[in-house]
Amino acid sequence: MSRSLVCTLAILAPLFAAPALAQSAWNGSIGIGATVAPDYLGSDDYKSRLTPDFNIKYGNLAYLNWRDGLGVNVLQTPEWTLSPFIGYHIGRKNTGDLSRFDKVDDGLTAGVKLTYRPNQWAYSLKAEAPFTGDVDGYKMTLRADWRNQIAPKWFVGVSPSLVYSSSAWTQDMFNVSAADSARSGIARYHAEQGYWRLGLAGSVTYQFATDWSLTGIAGITQLTGDAKDSSIVRQAGDATQTLTGVIVSYQF
Repeated sequence: MSRSLVCTLAILAPLFAAPALAQSAWNGSIGIGATVAPDYLGSDDYKSRLTPDFNIKYGNLAYLNWRDGLGVNVLQTPEWTLSPFIGYHIGRKNTGDLSRFDKVDDGLTAGVKLTYRPNQWAYSLKAEAPFTGDVDGYKMTLRADWRNQIAPKWFVGVSPSLVYSSSAWTQDMFNVSAADSARSGIARYHAEQGYWRLGLAGSVTYQFATDWSLTGIAGITQLTGDAKDSSIVRQAGDATQTLTGVIVSYQF
């Protein structure tokens, strides 16, 4: 985590080192969220966490947010945007049922994102590959986002998604080595192929002050294929996982 933080700060430094830039170009939101989510991908144990939440933009040029990382919009039309980005991938902690496993470290990814916004829906396709941490391979994410105001101060959003992780990525996250098996009692397992992950998330936001809002979120994820078949999931976890939480945000 400390290595990722240092890398992120190094990437951000040039952006914040230019005080002559017009402050009015900066906009977005910062906040904090309280969530209940699985220990790790494939776990059936849930923990509550406090997590930062931010979505910062510099005009139409650059962005930084928790989901998409740090990106620059190199190509823009009224409907299309192309953005190379530096992202962040979550590894797997050796806690709970996997306390005797080797840890899979988090890391940074490099990727590109293509977004299409024809109306109230925004469709995006991301491809990314890690360059730090313990995960290899690549991941692709297809996502649709819809957000609309349903009443004064009230907004709702829906986001279906489909994620493909390559065979190398799947192996690093869901393989069970002979050593891990001997220490934990969980059966050995070797993933042969990549897998698909289906997701659906929703949100309800109430803007209780001019610059402040409260958002409730809920989501569900379904593992398939070689991830679902892993003994990590079959013996000690669940292929269907949920997330719930609330976020307090300040808009600027």
